[in-house]
Amino acid sequence: MLVLTRKKNERIQIGEDIEISILAIEGDQIKLGIEAPRHIDIHRKEVYLAIQQENVEAINGFSLDKLKEVLPKR
Repeated sequence: MLVLTRKKNERIQIGEDIEISILAIEGDQIKLGIEAPRHIDIHRKEVYLAIQQENVEAINGFSLDKLKEVLPKR
């Protein structure tokens, strides 16, 4: 893990496409601004983990019988 120290209004560059700005520091909270291409998903970690869990549950609940129920019959 890379650990960096930044002050308000300073930035971090990740590759050519991602820039993180320190917008505000209020008590124990830091407000970040993230500029990245639209095709890159950005989530809070807890949201990302919830999405991953939902994907696992969707895969585990998949069956050919269920798929046949929703597909048009030929």
